[in-house]
Amino acid sequence: MADPESEDHSLTTAAAKRIGVDTVEALVRHQLSASLGGKRGMLEAAIPGVVFSAVWLPTKELQAALIASLAVAALALVVRLAQRSSTQYVFNAIFGIGIGWVFVRWAESSGGSESDQALAFFLPGILLSLGYTVVMATSCLVGWPVLGFMLGAATEDPVGWHRNPQIVKLCSRLTWVMLVPGAIGVLGQGPIWLLGHYGTIDAAKAVVIILVLRTGLGWALRIGSWSLMIWLLARNATPLEAEGEPASPQDTTDG
Repeated sequence: MADPESEDHSLTTAAAKRIGVDTVEALVRHQLSASLGGKRGMLEAAIPGVVFSAVWLPTKELQAALIASLAVAALALVVRLAQRSSTQYVFNAIFGIGIGWVFVRWAESSGGSESDQALAFFLPGILLSLGYTVVMATSCLVGWPVLGFMLGAATEDPVGWHRNPQIVKLCSRLTWVMLVPGAIGVLGQGPIWLLGHYGTIDAAKAVVIILVLRTGLGWALRIGSWSLMIWLLARNATPLEAEGEPASPQDTTDG
């Protein structure tokens, strides 16, 4: 029997009633907000990259762009610490900058120009997006969508969501929507990176194209993806049902 004190933090029908929701969409919306940190968490993860782009494009100064993006992340961290709130999303951004810096140093040690180093900074992000796309698509196809685990990570029952077929179906749809921006980003940025790395086009030009794709098309795609997710979660159309057997892959990949 489940611990009554943990039901408020579990994706169960009983927990849904405790937090005052009565549909699958409302329950997932509640847990998704907790997992992603709301608007503030998403902004903290994204703004350092935007700052890097804003500094490098007009100045072509790689070190200045790295320092500026790191300074913004550090400021957000100080604010979080002062407020004694979660620093998870700020550290995600700092980790991304750190990995990019490692690749920059690798390019520098290989004799690459500053443009080559700037190009190397974006390789981890492209590879990470590729990995996310493959993992998320596979998770949907096998009936265990990644979004469900994101929701479960914010609870004390990481796989409890899978006992409700309606939640699994909705999480599968949302996971497909979530992977679209990353998949398109990889298809657009990956070939440009390769062309710049192997000298088919100038490395500086490749960096500019990637920055435009990432900050322009990338944000447009993310906004579109978030808007569709919000629409799916705003319908409140699926009543919560009693928990049953785990959903099969066929139940989660339709629609």
